[in-house]
Amino acid sequence: MLKVKPRIDIACLLVALSSVVVAQDSQQVSTTPKPVVFDTRQDRQNMLDQLEITKLRPGKSGNEDDPNAANTDESKANPYPKLPELMTMKDGTQVTTPEQWWKQRRPEIVEDFEREVLGRVPDNVPDVEWKLLKTVEKKLGETDVIEKRLAATVDNSDCPEIHAYIFMSLIVPKDAKKPVPTLMQFGFTWFGLDGEEFEVGGRRGFGGGGGPSKEQLLVEAGWGCATVNAYSVQEDNGGETERRFGPPRPPGGGLTRGIIGLTNKGQPRKPDDWGALRAWAWGASRGLDYLESDTDVDAKRVGIDGVSRFGKAALVTMAFDQRFATVLVGSSGEGGASLYRRNFGESVENLASSGGYHWMAGNFLKYAAEESSFGSKDASDLPVDAHMLIALCAPRPTFISYGIPEKGDAHWLDQQGSFMAAVAAQPAFRLLGARDLGRSDDYMQEKMPPVNTDLLDGEIAWRQHDGGHTDMPNIPHFIKWMERLWEE
Repeated sequence: MLKVKPRIDIACLLVALSSVVVAQDSQQVSTTPKPVVFDTRQDRQNMLDQLEITKLRPGKSGNEDDPNAANTDESKANPYPKLPELMTMKDGTQVTTPEQWWKQRRPEIVEDFEREVLGRVPDNVPDVEWKLLKTVEKKLGETDVIEKRLAATVDNSDCPEIHAYIFMSLIVPKDAKKPVPTLMQFGFTWFGLDGEEFEVGGRRGFGGGGGPSKEQLLVEAGWGCATVNAYSVQEDNGGETERRFGPPRPPGGGLTRGIIGLTNKGQPRKPDDWGALRAWAWGASRGLDYLESDTDVDAKRVGIDGVSRFGKAALVTMAFDQRFATVLVGSSGEGGASLYRRNFGESVENLASSGGYHWMAGNFLKYAAEESSFGSKDASDLPVDAHMLIALCAPRPTFISYGIPEKGDAHWLDQQGSFMAAVAAQPAFRLLGARDLGRSDDYMQEKMPPVNTDLLDGEIAWRQHDGGHTDMPNIPHFIKWMERLWEE
C-alpha cells in the first residue's frame, strides 16, 4: 500500500492540475473579444475617438449650386503651391543615384504612405488557396476565348466567424500560340462558388453600352484580361449596394469583415491599419500569384487597371507590388493621381467623410481635423502627396488617363491636379533610366495638353480622351504604347 499510495496521489494531482488548466483555458476563451459588427460610420467614430479628434472640417459638395460647393476656379486652386520634395531625403540629402532611391528615399516615402495615408498590410494576413471553379469557351466579338472562373479561399482558422474570398475571372484567346500579356482590372465577377453565373437587376457578365467590351478589345489584340472582384475582398462600406455585385454574405460588417476584419479578428482598426485601397491591392497581388502559375499568361507582362475608386486602387497596387509590369490609372482623382494640395473638386475633407474614410488609414483623418488634442491639420501637413505615389511606380510604365467633364468625367476629379502630379513625378522616372512626359518639372506652370493629345513617348504617360468616366477610349492607345515599349 505504501508503494501504491504515491501513485494515487500523483494521479490525483495530475487530475487536479488538468482541471486547473481546463478552467484557465475556458476563462481565456471567455475573455477573448468576440467579433463586432461595425458599419463604416461606427468604425469612423471609433477611429475619431482613438485619435482624440472632436471635430472635422466638412467636405465640399459636388453640386455647383450648393453654398459649400467645391471650387472649380483654377485661379483659386493652389493655396499650397509647394509640394513635398520628392528627391530630398528627410535628413536633407539630395537623391542623385538609383541606389539612394531604392535603399533610402523610396522606403521613406513608403513608410509615410503606410503610416499616414493608406495603412499597413499586417504581417498576419492569412494564406489563400486558389481553385478553378469552371472553364467556359465562348466568343468575344469574332474571337474564340477561354474563360476561367476562379476563387481563392482565405484561411480563416484563426477567426472562423469571418469568411473572405477573392473571385477572379481570366479570359485568354483560345488560339494563342504562346503565353499572352494580360491586363488585370478591378471590377465585378458574376459567378458564385459553384462557378455559375448569376444575374442582378438585369445585369450579367461583360459588355454593355452597345460597343465592344474592354475584354473584347484586349483579346482581339492578343492579350488576356483578368478581372478581380474587389468587393469580394473588402466591401466598399458594408452596404447592400456593393454586395449585389458579389456572392451573397451576411449583411453589415464594413471594416470589421472582409480581409481587414479577418486579420483583426473582427475588431476595429488601429490608426495605421490598412484601408480598402490597400486591401483591394492585396487582392490583386494574390491574383497575380495565381497568374504566375498559369501557363496561358506571360507573368512578366501583367498590368493592373482601374477606373475611379478602382483607379486609386490600381495606382496603389502598382506602387506597392513591383511585380506588376504596367498600370493604367483611369479617372482616379483625390487619393489616386490627383494632388491633395489643391483646392479643386474633391478634397482631403471629402475623403475623411464617412463616404470615403474606409479607403484610407485611420490616421488620414488627422488631416481634416478642425478640433483635436493635437490642434488643427490640413492637406499641407501631409508628409506626402500624389506625385510621390506615382513615383513609387517608377521606372515601370505608368499611364494616367482621364476623360472630359462635358461627358461625365467631372471637375470633381481635378484632371489638372493629376497632370501636375505626373509632371512632379518625372525626376524619379528619369533617375531610374525611364523617359518622362517631355515637359519641364515646373508643375505650377505646365498645363494639360489638349484633349486627345498623346504624351506617350516615355514610361510615364498621359492622355485625356474625349469620353466620360471611363478609360475605354484609351485602351487601344494603352495597348499600342505598351507593345511599342516591349519591342524596344
